[in-house]
Amino acid sequence: MKILIDADACPVVDITVDTASEFGIECYMVCDTAHFIERENAVTVTVEKGSDSADFKIANMISENDIIVTQDYGLAAMCLSKKGVPLNQNGLVFTDKNIEKLLYTRYVSKKIRMAGGRTKGPSKRTREQDEDFKKSLRSVIEKLKSKEGV
Repeated sequence: MKILIDADACPVVDITVDTASEFGIECYMVCDTAHFIERENAVTVTVEKGSDSADFKIANMISENDIIVTQDYGLAAMCLSKKGVPLNQNGLVFTDKNIEKLLYTRYVSKKIRMAGGRTKGPSKRTREQDEDFKKSLRSVIEKLKSKEGV
């Protein structure tokens, strides 16, 4: 098991790296050349700047039971197909049961924006969201470790 972070604009990098370190799990932060992200206890993987280049790198690095932190529904779907465990910055664990609806919602929102409409953006991040993410990440790690018998 390892943790991969879609690190471009990820608000929970520090929480993820600290939690991975606490559990002794390898942690990788994947970002493009437009960002410079380094943290102790994590490996930075830098890819060329380009549409979805970090997503495809992460998708190629995934093994079964790896944890992926991402806000991207498309990447989450790719992770699920490889038996990874994706979760978002608020602690939502993506599953085969919720990903289809999330992808459809993303599609509808994009159609609205392309037609000149507006969709509501995210609100300011709260301490409660950070706590929810941390609880969810810890829960996923503990569940996977017990599954592995560690």
